[in-house]
Amino acid sequence: MTRLRRFEEHRFLGFRSTMRYYDMDDPTQSTEMETQYAGAEDTNPIQTFGPDTAVEARNRGFRPAKRHRAGA
Repeated sequence: MTRLRRFEEHRFLGFRSTMRYYDMDDPTQSTEMETQYAGAEDTNPIQTFGPDTAVEARNRGFRPAKRHRAGA
């Protein structure tokens, strides 16, 4: 699995237009983030977090991306 160029060192990335954060170690979420990033019209659509944790993403008002369930 590869991470987005320029963000290789970050596990959690937020997409500003939806205020959702994605775990780049999860293959499904990583693919979803790449798709959104490719179609983004905004010149700076991604937010990183420091420290790079889900807790910090939530502290900044981002919600977790919805997980895909098998059979759903």
